[in-house]
Amino acid sequence: MPHGTDGAEIHGLILDFAGVLTANPGPVHRAWCTSEGLAQGAWRSTLNDHPEGRRLYTALEIGEIGQAQWNEGTAALLGKHVDPVNLMGRAWAGVPVARRMVALARAARSAGHRLALLSNSFGLDPFNPYEHVGIWDLFDVHVVSELVGMAKPDPAIYRLTLDRIGLPAERCVFVDDHAVNLPPAADLGVTTVHVTDEDAAVAELEELLDVTAVLAA
Repeated sequence: MPHGTDGAEIHGLILDFAGVLTANPGPVHRAWCTSEGLAQGAWRSTLNDHPEGRRLYTALEIGEIGQAQWNEGTAALLGKHVDPVNLMGRAWAGVPVARRMVALARAARSAGHRLALLSNSFGLDPFNPYEHVGIWDLFDVHVVSELVGMAKPDPAIYRLTLDRIGLPAERCVFVDDHAVNLPPAADLGVTTVHVTDEDAAVAELEELLDVTAVLAA
């Protein structure tokens, strides 16, 4: 197994983005809907439950359409009064970074572990969510569904991530807030962590990776 200069085993830490490196976006999206004169649950129901909304979001995830096109189509579904300009950015801009999880990622990297971002995309232009919260440069490897043409939970995207991170599955840990995304990684031999609470997940990762997350002052 690969080892660092201090003899410790190098692990691969594979992190999802939304809901892992950011706070749960739900409350921000509900507040945004209210500010736009929509029902609080309109964002979630349009993207997840409306057939055309789901089709547009799935196409966005794997790069079949860009964010600008998605903005146009989804704004029309949300309501005639909804401005499509930077729709995704307006809805997401208020979602805060998960500070303790980012601190954990920084500690892991400082300890010599390799970091991979494995994210189902929600577009990169005009609004780039990864740059917006300042986490892109944390990672050695970036696997973003829009850029690779496939999305979680497709087993192929996990195999691609392992290939790019250059470590065996048994030395890797994958962290996601959606339970459905975990079994394909586990089937490959990757240790999985389901985020339902940031503090609990960070504590579990600290033990797995033998690092300590320290928040910046």
